[in-house]
Amino acid sequence: MGVSRDTFYRYQELVNDGGIDALINQNRRVPNVKNRVDEQIESAVVEYAIEYPAHGQHRSSNELRKKGIFVSGSGVRSIWLRHHLHEFRTNKKTLYF
Repeated sequence: MGVSRDTFYRYQELVNDGGIDALINQNRRVPNVKNRVDEQIESAVVEYAIEYPAHGQHRSSNELRKKGIFVSGSGVRSIWLRHHLHEFRTNKKTLYF
């Protein structure tokens, strides 16, 4: 079957105990809430990213700092990743001539 004997019996035990749903890979990672920024800062970063999508993480950090919101460039990047704002894509279609 392409898997080791140990893995096969482990899978079989999971199916017997919890059904097919037990085989789905569940993320066991617990988020570390201590490292998160305040909700106000996070919402300000998200609003800024939507308003200025072409600005990078460090420029966003510097511009927010001018407004009194202190967050590092890597902090901005982490917030973007949580809110799926890390990719800059436009809705314009590429024209081929």
